[in-house]
Amino acid sequence: MKLRGHSIEPAADLSGVNLSGADLSDTDLNKADLSDADLSSADLSSANLADADLSGADLSWASLNWANLKRAFLSGANLTRADLSGADLTGADLTGADLSGAVLSGANLSGAILSGVDLSGADLIEANLHGADLRQADLSGARVTTEQLAQARSLRRATLPAHPVHA
Repeated sequence: MKLRGHSIEPAADLSGVNLSGADLSDTDLNKADLSDADLSSADLSSANLADADLSGADLSWASLNWANLKRAFLSGANLTRADLSGADLTGADLTGADLSGAVLSGANLSGAILSGVDLSGADLIEANLHGADLRQADLSGARVTTEQLAQARSLRRATLPAHPVHA
């Protein structure tokens, strides 16, 4: 399915829909309800997902590079091995999401809620973690610098990488 570059009606209800492997790059999905949707292996690069509800969605292996996910609700979402390089997740809520093995290099996670998130093996090099809440997050094996971790608002009870990268 190709919806590349299209504008979907604001606040469209796409909850539970199967869009696995769909080309949604450059698509405007502002405020869309994509909760519990199957977006695995979908191309959402440069898509506008600001204020969208992606709670419980399957975004495993999805391409979300340079996507606008400002204030998006991704609680409990599966983002395993997703490519979020350069994505803007400012103020997004990713509570309990699985981002294991995800690529977040250059992503903006400032003010994001990453409480209880699985970031094991994730690539966070050059990601902005300023003010991010990483309480109880699993960062084991993640590629992240000590300088980035120092920018986070909270690391309470987080599992930190054994060998953080030094800038």
